[in-house]
Amino acid sequence: MHHAARLEQQLETSAGPDRKDRPVPVTDRVVDVRTEIPRTRHELIFSTFATLPAGTAFILVNDHDPKPLSYQLAAENPGEFTWEYLEEGPEVWRVRIGRTGPA
Repeated sequence: MHHAARLEQQLETSAGPDRKDRPVPVTDRVVDVRTEIPRTRHELIFSTFATLPAGTAFILVNDHDPKPLSYQLAAENPGEFTWEYLEEGPEVWRVRIGRTGPA
């Protein structure tokens, strides 16, 4: 996807009196891997992260704690991501994964 189209997808303009037509972030994309077969989950997660522009994030939804992914992200992208648990089981884990460094 072209960079401008991606940026347009992530930002919307609010025309409220307090906003003065400033861009505001749209809800983070949700990547729910619970229905994916296990061997394709990591590929989907890493390809999503690889296309993420700096300053944006996605929400990972999984059926188990994805903590090992954070170690792999740290090894491959040191200092370029954030990891914030939004929900921690026992049946569903939701993690907001953001990109802080170059895409």
